[in-house]
Amino acid sequence: MPNEIERKYLVNGDAWRGQIVETLSIRQGYLISDTVRTVRVRATGERGYLTIKAKPTPGTGAISRAEFEYAIPRADADALLDTLCALPLIEKLRHLVPHAGLTWEVDEFAGANAGLIVAEIELASADQIVALPDWIGREVSADPRYFNSALAKRPYAQWQNDMR
Repeated sequence: MPNEIERKYLVNGDAWRGQIVETLSIRQGYLISDTVRTVRVRATGERGYLTIKAKPTPGTGAISRAEFEYAIPRADADALLDTLCALPLIEKLRHLVPHAGLTWEVDEFAGANAGLIVAEIELASADQIVALPDWIGREVSADPRYFNSALAKRPYAQWQNDMR
């Protein structure tokens, strides 16, 4: 079974911006999002994707879960996003930033989640040691508010300042 293992952090400052090697524009939405599974549609570049994720694996600190991802035509992804996905959609720029042999995905959210910037790193194992760049802030891997599926239901713009 395919497995996703990733850690997620808040980002401090703008030092990472000078290290970007690629930026992707992403639009994504959710067909299903509950406590057991999410079914996500994503459009980026000329491609579309349908992704099915399980709830986090118990005992992994919410960093590991089953994930199945399938390429679909971009036109199909756009049609699903425009007609069947719950609103608001997730809009973000994903900046790829290399550090210490790994590539960080720094997501700069727009739309209803504007102002939120998080960095994710995909791991080979849950116990993999990672050298954190100096622009990495607090880890939010286990905080469900920062799951993209949660941001689609309760966008960052709706959060109270004391909840951030």
